[in-house]
Amino acid sequence: MIAATRHWLTRAVIGLNLCPFAKAVHVKDQIRYAVSAASDMEGALLDLERELRRLAEADPQAVDTTLLILPHALLDFHEYNDALFFAERMLKQLHLEGELQIASFHPEYQFEGTAPDDVENYTNRSPYPILHLLRESSLDRAVEAFPEAETIFERNEALMRKMGVAGYHAWMAQPAADDEGANDNAVDGADEARGRAGE
Repeated sequence: MIAATRHWLTRAVIGLNLCPFAKAVHVKDQIRYAVSAASDMEGALLDLERELRRLAEADPQAVDTTLLILPHALLDFHEYNDALFFAERMLKQLHLEGELQIASFHPEYQFEGTAPDDVENYTNRSPYPILHLLRESSLDRAVEAFPEAETIFERNEALMRKMGVAGYHAWMAQPAADDEGANDNAVDGADEARGRAGE
């Protein structure tokens, strides 16, 4: 599950430059991959609360961002969207609004006003339902370094339309190695992987 997520991150998010901010934290190994065993929304939200608290308390130099991977829960996109409402409410209840935020990725992601098969939806499609926990301070620094951040979404949509669904799948079917030589198709050391995943 971590290997599949790493492949998506390095091949799509970084490889297609869908998020110009992602490469730095990946190269610095500042991403926490947390695999949830939850099988329903309640369990997923409990794991989310734990990961939000953990990220808030962590040293940003060690863990800058967290990918909470939900392979057994919120598989229905409508239920996932319902969970996002409660996730945002949780941020407020934990008094973390303004410190952390949650970005959303899902295998069936669909932007409002699009059809399920529209290629632009693939900018937010991931191998599993994922809640991406980010630090506001890191986002602020990233936006300062990338002054045209508001154009990212439009650029990504244009790229996806140019690639097409078949082109995107062909791209994703190939292995990826980042500039530091880390291959995303295997996680070195199963024990290390379990430790980083919080399993």
